[in-house]
Amino acid sequence: MNKNVYISSVSKFLPNSPVENEDMEQYLGLINEKPSRVRRIVLKKNGIKSRYYALDKKQKITHTNAELAFRSIKKLFPDEKIPEDIDVLACATGNPDQLLPSHASMVHGLMKNRPMELYSASGVCLTCLQAFKTAYLSVLSGVSSKAVCSTSELASPTLLSKNYEEEYEHCSKVGKDPYMAFEKDFLRFMLSDGASSVLLSDKKSENGISFKVEWVEMTSYANELPTCMFMGAELREDGELTSWKEFESRELINRSVMTVKQDIRLLKPNIIRCWVDHLEYCLEKYSLDPNDVDYVIPHVSSMFFYGKLAEGIVGRGLDLGTNKWFTNLTEIGNIASASIFAALDDLSSSGKLKENDKILLLVPESGRFSYGTVLLTVK
Repeated sequence: MNKNVYISSVSKFLPNSPVENEDMEQYLGLINEKPSRVRRIVLKKNGIKSRYYALDKKQKITHTNAELAFRSIKKLFPDEKIPEDIDVLACATGNPDQLLPSHASMVHGLMKNRPMELYSASGVCLTCLQAFKTAYLSVLSGVSSKAVCSTSELASPTLLSKNYEEEYEHCSKVGKDPYMAFEKDFLRFMLSDGASSVLLSDKKSENGISFKVEWVEMTSYANELPTCMFMGAELREDGELTSWKEFESRELINRSVMTVKQDIRLLKPNIIRCWVDHLEYCLEKYSLDPNDVDYVIPHVSSMFFYGKLAEGIVGRGLDLGTNKWFTNLTEIGNIASASIFAALDDLSSSGKLKENDKILLLVPESGRFSYGTVLLTVK
């Protein structure tokens, strides 16, 4: 198949004004009216200085997830008018506004343009490349000529203190230590809101930079490893999950079942090891010499893992030194699935890129350890 597919436009939308570290709990609230014991520890490790919330200081939502996605899609086009020739909309998120209907349906409803084919990818960070590959393959196959991939996250409402206070009070009443587990509390200071989008086309942009998509590769290690990051469930002793459907309504509140959690003990020995396994596999499969790569955009949840990933890559003898790396994590925070294209948008507008530069996009997902890599060429 000789057809070329290009990212002909890339955009991001970040809601409201940036929130600095010292102001976070003004938006997320205090659990039991006390400042978090882990906030400073987490922020020191993750290196994030500011982030964006689709909230006001009264903890009211200012933008739905679908609205975040819609706003980023509009920014793909110079006049913010979505044209009528979009064939496919593929949306990714880990935090849809509702269980049903699909996130993509809600975004399309806001677009209000012509009927089109829809896809929704659900999961954690790697949903961005799942949706991206769906849109890419549609154009590559010739079934469509233009497709939009949208990625968006509205995590902040799930991180509000009100979602943790019932469990805190319940633990106090039954004589348990009411201190929130680190696995729950630390994620409150890791996640941010925002959206990013790309327009995929069989033609290059007539104005500005385009990116030729060379290949997209993804690998899941769920066959080898148990669940690490989850929401709407509890982790059992045997490593499997108990679904929210099995709890009584009061238990859902008392045990904060609907908050996002991560098993840090499982994360540490596996996240980098499997990531470098996947990267090494991609380089070998596509016969890509690391010396030919000009830029690397790694999606990392914190600058702590930025350093650990660099160490892991060097340990395999791969020449992808951090002098080639680009990240905007410290300025805009961790937007999960929306992070990778938000970073590509900032790199694209930096003035650094030149024709034929090669860019690697690296995306991990700790849900049950999945990874994706994309190679782009500047055109």
